[in-house]
Amino acid sequence: AFKKGSYWDIQAELNKDGKKFQTTLINFDGKKLATGADFDENTGKIRKGKDVLQMDEKTARELTDRLMSANWEVESVTEKQSTQKASAPFITSSLQQEANRKLRLSPRRCMQVAQGLYEKGFITYMRTDSVNLSDQAMKAARNAVSAKFGKEYLTEKPKVFANKSKGAQEAHEAIRPAGASFQNPDKTGLSGVEKSLYELIWKRTLASQMKDAKLNHLTALIKAEEATFKATGKNVLFPGFFLAYVEGDDNPEGSMANKEVLLPPLATGDKLKREDVEPKGHETKAPARYTEASLVKKLETEGIGRPSTYASIIDTIQNRGYVTIQNHTLVPTFVAFAVTALLENNFSDLVDPGFTAGMEEVLDEIASGEKEWLPYMKKFFSGKKGLLEKVKVKTEEIAPGEYRQIHFDGLNAKVCIGRFGPFLEQGEGEEKITASIPADLTPAELDQDRVDLILLQKSKGNEELGIHPELEKAVYILNGAYGPYVQLGEVEEGGPKPKRVTLPKGMKESEVDMETAMFLLSLPRPIGEHPDGGTIKVGISRFGSYVVLEKPEGEKDFRSIPKEENIVNCTLDRALELLAQEKKGRKKASTALKELGEHPEGGGAIGIFNGPYGHYVKHGKINASIPKDTDIEDVTMDMAVEWLAAKKVAKPRGRKAKK
Repeated sequence: AFKKGSYWDIQAELNKDGKKFQTTLINFDGKKLATGADFDENTGKIRKGKDVLQMDEKTARELTDRLMSANWEVESVTEKQSTQKASAPFITSSLQQEANRKLRLSPRRCMQVAQGLYEKGFITYMRTDSVNLSDQAMKAARNAVSAKFGKEYLTEKPKVFANKSKGAQEAHEAIRPAGASFQNPDKTGLSGVEKSLYELIWKRTLASQMKDAKLNHLTALIKAEEATFKATGKNVLFPGFFLAYVEGDDNPEGSMANKEVLLPPLATGDKLKREDVEPKGHETKAPARYTEASLVKKLETEGIGRPSTYASIIDTIQNRGYVTIQNHTLVPTFVAFAVTALLENNFSDLVDPGFTAGMEEVLDEIASGEKEWLPYMKKFFSGKKGLLEKVKVKTEEIAPGEYRQIHFDGLNAKVCIGRFGPFLEQGEGEEKITASIPADLTPAELDQDRVDLILLQKSKGNEELGIHPELEKAVYILNGAYGPYVQLGEVEEGGPKPKRVTLPKGMKESEVDMETAMFLLSLPRPIGEHPDGGTIKVGISRFGSYVVLEKPEGEKDFRSIPKEENIVNCTLDRALELLAQEKKGRKKASTALKELGEHPEGGGAIGIFNGPYGHYVKHGKINASIPKDTDIEDVTMDMAVEWLAAKKVAKPRGRKAKK
């Protein structure tokens, strides 16, 4: 439903006494410039009532040219101090959120590791919604802070946090290191992900008894002709609990909030040197999808579930195919839309968040003895409007197959859920066309253009190309969830599955005639003998087209056929050329941003690298992400060894599931 909006601004790099800093245009000719927050996500236009200037590319570029020769002067400088308080000690939900953000642990994996730490006596009980610390815990935390950071970082008196959860059990404690004195993570004997999670808990508990952090914010307004630019800086006056712990954030930019951004000394009237001026185009972004961490937070906020159920809820929606994980976010599937529509249309009261939260309150009353459990359960299940009666009535009312159809606004075809996945349906009777929706296509990506393309490919693909001269079976070109393919024969109930071959990457359906289809159906096929012995064949796999040398002793030597080359035209000479080439490595080795030195235990260099998902440390073949709140200049050898050890111990969830 999100509608994208676009706007432009200008960024300038300025210089004061040899120190460069960044500024952004905020006002032009007395009018405030539009930013992303000024747009209506339902229309993609400026919100009604907003008196702002939506600068376009032409205006931005013309103004940029003028500003290149403008005089730049500081108009005003303001300072403001702020205080940031430490978060409460961990409860189940906050532990799951931080472990997901900082350690990339799923809620289920987080609870498994925490269970192990609890059973070994390292932490208190890990299923709790109370932020209370016992007197023993506060004393232990304060002793640890005093020993590690000094008494000047302790609050004047023990800090007590209030429980936000209405049903929080006061007898429980927050999740904290066990015992009357807290063991330093380095002295626990723990390793890998257990040590990482214990250290997270240890640091958070210590931070809860430390003084607030004090920051100074500097804002400078800079004038250049009729344009006003803004530069912002921030420095830490007193680090307080920052020394022990900085809370993570789902937003990568938000995790940088506690970093210092230093500006040169500026005063009203200062003349500045212009280094560079550049126009910048922006597009508004749709609201962020849920991550496992932010979904746990939402469940907690809405009062849905209890600490012991968050992990199982998130596991369930994945295991049942309601969501897929893409770039650490939860993306709903077509099945999710179908199930949600069925429940909202027929059992709206039961799937309303208010009902779930209300039931939790009743269960709390039952637990405290304020309400009898048996009358409540009888009424819920077998009352006049109870669950049994609702299911009975709705089972008769809901038409067979109704729940398998999903209605999306703006589409001229139905989306249906079938045995083999979602598919499109258009027309009636003999005019009806059905076509599988590609497996990697999400509901957010299905628009009318994609619908038209899928149906067009299917209608063309249903045509018979011809009859196989030897097997006397029809040859078809069809479209499936994974793209177009050729098929020999028809699907017969109880019979063998007909042979299918996916079209090579880059080959269009319009290019496939009977001769090409016969060639593809013959794959993998021999094209000649190697001078040194062995048969050379060409074929297609899920990774693309290839040539392979099958040696007499049974070994196979593969080479990929370049994407721009058609497998149909691959000759014996070309195959020999490809086989003569050295096998390509997966990636060219990247250059380290910083070398930390030799691994203290295993030897071999450890370095810091930059990847598509951020900075990471590397030792041999093991890579470990650097937490987003950690500056690479602050990374030590001990930190790197710890992250690498945690990565080595942790088992990837996807690989295990595949087995």
